[in-house]
Amino acid sequence: MGKFKKSKKGRNKQGNEGKWDETPRRSYQDIVRENEDFEKYYKLQGICPDSEWDTFITSIKENLPTTFRITGSKVEAKALLKVVKSEFFKDILNPTQNSKTVDESVGENEELSPDELKLINLPWYPDGLAWQLKLTRKDIRRSEEYFRLHNFLISETNSGNISRQEAVSMIPPLVLDVQSHHKVLDMCAAPGSKTSQLIELLHGDNNNIPTGYVIANDIDNKRCYMLVHQAKRLNSPCIIITNQDSGAMPNFITKSDGKPSIVKFDRILCDVPCSGDGTMRKNPDIWLKWNAANGNNLHRIQWRILRRGLEMLEIGGQIVYSTCSLNPVEDEAVISRILKEANGAVELLDVTSKLPGLKFVPGMSHWLPASRDIKGYEKYEDVPEEWHQQIIPQMFPPSKEEAEKLHLDKCIRVLPHHQDTGGFFVAVLVKNKLLPWESEKKEVELENKDQEKGSKRENDKTNEPQRKKRRIQGYKEDPFIFFDENEPLWPLIRNFYEIDSKLDPTCLLTRCKEGKKKNIYFTSPGVRDIVINNADRVKLINTGVKTFVRCYNTDMECAFRLAQEGLQSIIPFIGPKRRVPITKDDLITLLTCDNPKLPPEIFRLSPKCQEHLNAISQGSCVLSFVEEDNKNDPDNNSLKLHLVGWRGKTSARGYVPTADCVHYLRLCGADVSKYDVNKFKNKPTGDLSGEGDSNSVKIDVECEVNENEPEEIIEADAEVEKMETANTVS
Repeated sequence: MGKFKKSKKGRNKQGNEGKWDETPRRSYQDIVRENEDFEKYYKLQGICPDSEWDTFITSIKENLPTTFRITGSKVEAKALLKVVKSEFFKDILNPTQNSKTVDESVGENEELSPDELKLINLPWYPDGLAWQLKLTRKDIRRSEEYFRLHNFLISETNSGNISRQEAVSMIPPLVLDVQSHHKVLDMCAAPGSKTSQLIELLHGDNNNIPTGYVIANDIDNKRCYMLVHQAKRLNSPCIIITNQDSGAMPNFITKSDGKPSIVKFDRILCDVPCSGDGTMRKNPDIWLKWNAANGNNLHRIQWRILRRGLEMLEIGGQIVYSTCSLNPVEDEAVISRILKEANGAVELLDVTSKLPGLKFVPGMSHWLPASRDIKGYEKYEDVPEEWHQQIIPQMFPPSKEEAEKLHLDKCIRVLPHHQDTGGFFVAVLVKNKLLPWESEKKEVELENKDQEKGSKRENDKTNEPQRKKRRIQGYKEDPFIFFDENEPLWPLIRNFYEIDSKLDPTCLLTRCKEGKKKNIYFTSPGVRDIVINNADRVKLINTGVKTFVRCYNTDMECAFRLAQEGLQSIIPFIGPKRRVPITKDDLITLLTCDNPKLPPEIFRLSPKCQEHLNAISQGSCVLSFVEEDNKNDPDNNSLKLHLVGWRGKTSARGYVPTADCVHYLRLCGADVSKYDVNKFKNKPTGDLSGEGDSNSVKIDVECEVNENEPEEIIEADAEVEKMETANTVS
């Protein structure tokens, strides 16, 4: 997705140097949600029946309700879903009422009482994990009545267990049908909500590390760091973040038996930059900026990205093309153009069966490209010469005979009034054979050309200082240094944690070439292969999940402790010696410790926990909780929580971020009220917002500045929300 391009700060649109635009900025509340050209244009296109027009235009002028989905492993998601459906959620939604909260199926004509707030389940999202609230984000942030709801959303988002995401934005990953072995490319990924979904789908088999991976790309360097921030919440070793122009994306090379080959992807998400008029409900300033030329100008960019995506797609693979625009020139016209050029190599798929309960209309087969003055044209020959640069022949709809072959009705259009959402367009294409402009000979030539470029870059390298410098094209990244089989640190770590030989140490990496290794990251073998063979060809921003962190405790046998972020990836490989079983009471005792300097003494814990702790030396360990009620569940649905712990001389403690701490306590049914932050009053010590004073309690928060990220990452959540709001280009 893109964002609005901004002119130089303070300079007026005419670009007169020395003159500054003194026009006061208008708040969203002051924006009049009217645009005569917008209404005229879409009436001309006939995007909805005349009988629905008033409902459509009324809906698109209203604020967008809040939606979120539950993420994480299936068992944890199921446990959190119980919380969402519980009395707890009823209380935080309606603190002064006792009305019913969860509504599984609200009828079309059913209205909510102004005094009653309900949580509405989205019927088309699998397993009932997506929910909608009749509140805007601003309502939740600015109303003291909902401060506990705000706290819940913040803490669970920070722990990676819910994602606040617009409802229609959830659709593209669902219809892509991602499996754990798939190679997946997200071409325009920032700010990352759809990428997060792709990662979750890749990890659908919770017991094993996927053999597939997700490459998330964005052309904007700063937005790539927001993407890193989003992806880190999911702690996956199977994601790579790159910074390339998606319309000219380089091929990725992999090697098998020393022989290079070009990577072809099984699934590609092509959520292209668009004019974004489907987002007017959350981005009302589009009302001021909208004109018909926006879509016309973007058509070529969108087609270019989709065409490159199809070239990178495996035969039999699927690609999703999506926009948050209502404009057929950005939607069906792009699909129609690529289908005609592909000449049967690509076809549309009908994926409506994957979205039961979703209200939508099929794609359009006829539309009228229009000039900026909202004059529509039936054919290119009618277009005045002055508009030939803006309107091109490929934007026009197919003939009736062509339309019958293209099946544009298999596209999906979601309008705001269908189910109280934003507007959205989705099309799924499958590649049945090589594209007409592709050939095996060209692929080999391209591969050789890429190798030559890589060799040339290697030869042109100069000795550059290690210190990072800000450049016009973005930050210079530290190298990705993988362990080799003779890494001197590995035997110490392996022996201390009794790590199984099945864990390949060459999948561990650091980001420092010289000096002491501080953080050690873990990747899947597939990701390692991509990084090693493409580091000199593609701008890699980030990969790997932090697994081991150097600590400077002289009493510890091993210089590296476990990191909570990577624990879920390597827990199957850690031996039983440093895995300490704990009860629910132990878990609550460890996580409710208010003072890290005075952790619970070992004798206060359960006998079995004491026995294991007394049998191991000081240092990092794994605290493992298994829900007793379902411990022998044949379907393996018992709640299992693994967290990093620390065995001191006479005490033990949990070593997890505050947000994770609150999440685990919430799943156990413990009281988390001390972490509630009422910003309208004095803040308590358990501040989750990050806005508290220096004395706020942290449960050994694993928080450090990553030198690979710009300072702006500190405000990442705010920036991500802005990007979700303004995910368009003009």
